[in-house]
Amino acid sequence: MAPLHHDQKSRVTVRPLTAEDIPWTRELFTERWGGVVSVSRGVAHDTTALPGFVALLDGERAGVATYRIAGGECELVTLDSVREGAGAGTALVDAVAGAARAVAGAARAGGAARLWLVTTNDNLRALRFYQRYGFDLVAVHRDAVARSRELKPSIPEIGLDGIPLRHELELELPSRLLGLSSTRSPEC
Repeated sequence: MAPLHHDQKSRVTVRPLTAEDIPWTRELFTERWGGVVSVSRGVAHDTTALPGFVALLDGERAGVATYRIAGGECELVTLDSVREGAGAGTALVDAVAGAARAVAGAARAGGAARLWLVTTNDNLRALRFYQRYGFDLVAVHRDAVARSRELKPSIPEIGLDGIPLRHELELELPSRLLGLSSTRSPEC
């Protein structure tokens, strides 16, 4: 369903995250994000305790996505590709979108679900990827990273590309791209 496709995507397979993947994800998240805790909208998530998917490229781990489902909404908490440009990120978002659709179908036939995520103002590569996939920017939470540092003090003051790390950007995949009605229920 995603508008972004990669030529090499056929070589990417996705499977659910398992307990056997936890040491690898712990190492990856610690290397890239300073630990396994991810903070979004004032909530700290232990990413090793969340459900997720692993992308495999030629049998080797090429990426991971974790998500959280609550109240008919699906938050994409983490997305990491270790082989960028090979289609792993797209395949992982596709898998999480499938989980969001399943939640919507189980919660209410033909109902609406929300697939959303938070990235930071310095993560231009992620912002570009998500917008190309079809996500819309729905909110800018000014100075939210300062509040996130209270939960995760290791968040640096200066982020990627030397950009001051200050704001959370909230993006949402439109219901039409999830294959759901655009009407939101009161719970969402």
